[in-house]
Amino acid sequence: MLILQAERDALLKPLLAVTGIVERRHTLPILSNVLIEKKDGQVGFLATDLEIQITTASPEQLSGDDFRLTTSAKKLQDILRALPNNVVVTLEQAAAGKLTLKAGKSRFNLQTLPADDFPLLSVADAGEVSLTLSQQELKRLISQVQFAMAVQDIRYYLNGLLMQTDGNQVRLVATDGHRLAFASTEISHSLPKSEVILPRKTIIELYKLLQDSEDEIKIEVLANQVRFAFGSTVIISKVVDGKFPDYNRVIPLDNDKIFLINRLELLHALQRAAILANEKFRGVRVILKPGVMSILCTNGEQEEAEEELEIAYQGETLEIGFNINYLMDVLTNLPLDTLQLAFGDANRSTLVTIPEVNNFKYIVMPMRI
Repeated sequence: MLILQAERDALLKPLLAVTGIVERRHTLPILSNVLIEKKDGQVGFLATDLEIQITTASPEQLSGDDFRLTTSAKKLQDILRALPNNVVVTLEQAAAGKLTLKAGKSRFNLQTLPADDFPLLSVADAGEVSLTLSQQELKRLISQVQFAMAVQDIRYYLNGLLMQTDGNQVRLVATDGHRLAFASTEISHSLPKSEVILPRKTIIELYKLLQDSEDEIKIEVLANQVRFAFGSTVIISKVVDGKFPDYNRVIPLDNDKIFLINRLELLHALQRAAILANEKFRGVRVILKPGVMSILCTNGEQEEAEEELEIAYQGETLEIGFNINYLMDVLTNLPLDTLQLAFGDANRSTLVTIPEVNNFKYIVMPMRI
């Protein structure tokens, strides 16, 4: 029985939006599937891993009968990707729980599982906090902090990102215990105080789907969930149960060795020096002297890289060590010409900010080399 006929991209684009959270192998086989539902001419796609749920729909009205079915998300994605552009794809529901996909002279029979068995996240009631940002603004905020999230840390609350609302402020904070990134923005209305920790996987998928546009995204903080709605896409995510560290306590306020520096010049110098950095420890020595910033990397083979940058600095000499990746991460993710660096002593964290702007801070702890 013919259930759907559409151009490849009308199916592939919405499918790609949801399949990022699908694991190929799962203890529940149906979670490796995508739920496809056609109703009133629109085809919706839904995937979940029981922590995050993403729903989206094809932008076009498509012909064919209404239906609900689940089939392997990754196999369907791989098949559609491998087909030529603009080819017309036909889906037919065959006997014995099979889905037949035809395109040109290609034919594929895929296994299905009953749609009624597909587990859906129960959505919490509306919460106290609801706000709207442009997709572009939220994408900018996430890009400024997400690189500082921990990866598989035993302190599970660090494997994500803190979202805080307070008055007309929305703040995002991420830390892995060695560095911390903070970004904020103002909105036009006042919000109640709230804070939630969003899982790393949610942030990565959300960032992939956001557009660099003024189109709006609605964010709702619900009971133990956050809901993001934009375009025809809805992401519902559970939040991490835990207490995020007080980030204000780690922001150094009295660092007195302060100067401006060209972001790209510093980034390129670090990238060159990193070629000879120790592959395991990734250490870099930074030496400040009046007018000069030296960058030195050595490795276990007694090789050494040295870079010098001219800086507008006339203070005391300072030698301090860092993980070079932590410096390159922030420089890579801030699309600006000039940054401000504020150093204290060799045992104190360094503060990276945007000149004359208070909505971004990056703190990196020193490292013994």
